[in-house]
Amino acid sequence: MGNCFSVTDASEKILKALPVETAFKFPSPLPTFTQGGRFANGTIDLGGLEVSQVPTFNKVWSTYEGGPNNLGVTFFEPSSVPTGFSILGYYAQPNNRQLFGWVLVAKDLSSNNTLKPPVDYTLVGNTESLMIKQDGPGYFWQPVAPDGYQAVGLIVTNSSQKPPLDKVRCVRSDLTEQCEADTSIWESNGVKVSTLRPTIRGTQATGVCVGTFTWQPQNTSPPSLSCLKNKKLDFSTMPNGSQTGVLSNTYSPLIYLHPDEEYLPSSVNWYFSNGALLYKRGEESNPNPIEPNGANLPQGGANDGSYWLDLPIDKKGKERVKKGDLQSTQAYLHIKPMLGATFTDIAIWVFYPFNGPARAKVKLITLPLWRIGEHIGDWEHVTLRISNFNGELWRVFLSQHSGGEWIDACDLEFQEGGGSNKPVAYASLHGHAMYPKPGLVLQGNDGVGIRNDTAKSKKVFDTGLGYEVIAAEYGGEGGGVVEPPWVNYFRKWGPKIDYSVEDDVKRIERFLFGALKRAFVNLVKKIPDEVYGEDGPTGPKLKGNWAGDEK
Repeated sequence: MGNCFSVTDASEKILKALPVETAFKFPSPLPTFTQGGRFANGTIDLGGLEVSQVPTFNKVWSTYEGGPNNLGVTFFEPSSVPTGFSILGYYAQPNNRQLFGWVLVAKDLSSNNTLKPPVDYTLVGNTESLMIKQDGPGYFWQPVAPDGYQAVGLIVTNSSQKPPLDKVRCVRSDLTEQCEADTSIWESNGVKVSTLRPTIRGTQATGVCVGTFTWQPQNTSPPSLSCLKNKKLDFSTMPNGSQTGVLSNTYSPLIYLHPDEEYLPSSVNWYFSNGALLYKRGEESNPNPIEPNGANLPQGGANDGSYWLDLPIDKKGKERVKKGDLQSTQAYLHIKPMLGATFTDIAIWVFYPFNGPARAKVKLITLPLWRIGEHIGDWEHVTLRISNFNGELWRVFLSQHSGGEWIDACDLEFQEGGGSNKPVAYASLHGHAMYPKPGLVLQGNDGVGIRNDTAKSKKVFDTGLGYEVIAAEYGGEGGGVVEPPWVNYFRKWGPKIDYSVEDDVKRIERFLFGALKRAFVNLVKKIPDEVYGEDGPTGPKLKGNWAGDEK
């Protein structure tokens, strides 16, 4: 059911060749899970309110311009709703992608009136005056909730007549939380349609995403909508150890390194056993070798500059360790609940001993930036977001320098040859930022910026081979992971080296003239601070996404 969408056109106009007309299907069937806990049971009890994900829809209304690729957006009513469950709101997605999504439907378990129909509807928008290609005008209705209840989604019609009051349900206020706009779905004529997510997100946060959307005309306040709240946050919906293994083996991504990449990843223990050193402030002349798993690394504390790691002292050993060791590379998995434990995030961390120098693009010229961008120690990650309703991969987060991006499963590339649900990611040359497609991503504009080059090569790492679970943020059988000591080392994984970049910049400027030189000078002024100097990163546990959401 997670792969199959039933789409019924609500108008007489049948669209041709729009991606949204085709339901996305994973290359391979979804995995099956041994029983244990409430993971992948189809429904989740939020504390007297039972919810289920519905991925089947009837089309209600479309526009055929605006939004991604100027192909418009389509709005859907959930269909095939399980007996006893009620609709909470409608679903929307851009027309430029295959149909892939869900909304929650709900059922009262407590007989305490967790759900009630609205007392009225408010028309929050319509497209009568919009000069766009559309299925006639569309109308967007916000349920008016009874006292003590909240609306969590909008209703869409192709008629100006109000929907029936029994079309949707509002949710008792104590089972709701504040939400905010997330991903933009469509923008045109001053109107913006976005998905919704809980405002507060993290491993212990209770907010639950409903899968609905908001409609906001320019210079107006958005409709007053809420997300759901899991009042029964006991983590029983999280996968146990064996189920986590199935998920990791099914969805673990392949990471392609650039064919010219010389700074490869390695396992942490390979790095330690091949001469990496622990330095202490005030005792720089007497660094210590690092024991396997980092057993002698200082634990806890703060990133106060009192300790740091560095490459071997001897030149030959330093150059060898900088290049990493692909054969030894391990993926390090952090398992955590998200969105009120309705999803499991598997953060897959990869370590590189060295981050290579950046390269600039100035129109048609590519320029090496010498030391700019280099630093010792580099942590990158990919995060899988998996539904606890059915074990289906929803999205993948790819880390990119100090940020990153979410890619929905329907927009991912999967392992060649079919029959595999392993997504593919591409690590950029020298910087190791992750991207969903090969090619050039330019940090800049007008043909001037920092290059992020990716390409398929024989240098590929299957994160599902030989991975290690290093932490789990919940109790029970799935938790209780013994964290290796290096996880709780809270200082830098490389030294901080301050130097003036002026000499490097002047060296490059000598090769440029006129407009190209001016463009390069302007680029240098805009290069992020993180690229200048050498400053080793902190480990995974000090990143904001360890206990919070990806950004």
